[in-house]
Amino acid sequence: MQQPERYRGRFAPSPSGPLHAGSLVAALGSYLDARAHQGEWLVRIDDIDPPREIPGAADTILKQLEAHGLEWDGSVVWQSQQSERYAAALSTLNTAQLCYYCHCTRAQIKARGTYYDGHCRHLQLSSKGTAVRLINRSPICRFHDRFHGLVNSDPQQAAEDFLLRRRDQLWAYQLAVVCDDRAAGITDIVRGEDLLHASAWQLTLWQVFNDIHLDDTQAPLPRLAHLPLVVDASGRKLSKQNHAPALSLQTPLANLRSAAQALGLPGAASTEAANIEEYLAWAIDAWRQHKK
Repeated sequence: MQQPERYRGRFAPSPSGPLHAGSLVAALGSYLDARAHQGEWLVRIDDIDPPREIPGAADTILKQLEAHGLEWDGSVVWQSQQSERYAAALSTLNTAQLCYYCHCTRAQIKARGTYYDGHCRHLQLSSKGTAVRLINRSPICRFHDRFHGLVNSDPQQAAEDFLLRRRDQLWAYQLAVVCDDRAAGITDIVRGEDLLHASAWQLTLWQVFNDIHLDDTQAPLPRLAHLPLVVDASGRKLSKQNHAPALSLQTPLANLRSAAQALGLPGAASTEAANIEEYLAWAIDAWRQHKK
């Protein structure tokens, strides 16, 4: 893969709750990777799912990042303000005859099998009360991850005609994230490994946009690096759904030490640092030596 001239990374939390220990690991990993490559680190709030959003969570997340010294470049981007971008991309796919309307519910899909079977692809349904799916003709099933090596996705899952817009007319995550990453010129995506296999769909859609010359651009596929997940005592992933406690703003240095340990940085717990600035400087250098 051709290496980009300028590194641009991002952290893109959803405002479904404040950051917890697991999400700090993702934030810190993406931040350190960007700074170790002397690149830019952007922040985007992925707020395209209003039913799951918690009022005030986005502001809390930004305050938590600031309290931990994770300063971003440029202005914060809000997905809720990008609807025109998504609509234009969907229109271009429609013109290229690469999407279709689907009325299937989750229960109907599950009753027919493990994966969506393309049931509506040739039904020529109307837009009323339907979702929109990609005609997935050239799925990417194998890709390279910097930390996981060659990743082989389930070929049936990778080949699904995945959602671009939901039946409730909200934008699907795959469409929004790919549109925004391309628009921002993102070259490197560093995030939790719970999104590892979703990468197959996102890379596929990214390549489709290149093939149809969306916005007259040819954006190189991003480099990927998926970080280890943080789990609780019972082995469950720390998440907002599992009611993981919010990060304390009173102990940012201790929080950073724990996150750096979870990232596998040697000496993360023992290195001496008088403040957050010194600790992050050490962590950037340690990342450059051991992870870059």
